[in-house]
Amino acid sequence: QVQLVESGGGLVQAGGSLRLSCAASGRTFSSYAMGWFRQAPGKEREAVSVINWSGTNTYSTDSVKDRFTVSRDNAKNMVYLQMNSLKPEDTAVYYCAAATRRAWSTSEYDYDYWGQGIQVTVSS
Repeated sequence: QVQLVESGGGLVQAGGSLRLSCAASGRTFSSYAMGWFRQAPGKEREAVSVINWSGTNTYSTDSVKDRFTVSRDNAKNMVYLQMNSLKPEDTAVYYCAAATRRAWSTSEYDYDYWGQGIQVTVSS
C-alpha cells in the first residue's frame, strides 16, 4: 500500500514558478513509476509529467515540456514537479500518482495509487 501527499500548490501570477512535492509512504516506492496529472474545471484529467522508477527517463506533455520538470529522490520517497513560466491555462488540481510498474505511463489507468490533489491557480 502506498499513500501519497502533495504539497506546494497555491496562487501565483503568470510567469511565476511553483514546486510541487509528493511524499510517498511504503518501502516499494523506489520500484514504482510516478506521475503528475492535472484536472481543470470541465476538462478531463491529463498526464502532465511522468517518470520511471529510477528517475532516468521522463516525459512531459507538449504544453509543459519546456517549462515543467519532474524529478524524484528515492532515498527520501519524494517526487517533485518544478513548474516555471506558469500560465493561466496551467490552473488545475494537480495529482501525484504511483504505478506498480517501472516504466512510466501517461494513462491514468496504469496508476494504482493517487494523492488527494492540490490546487494550483495562475492569475493573469
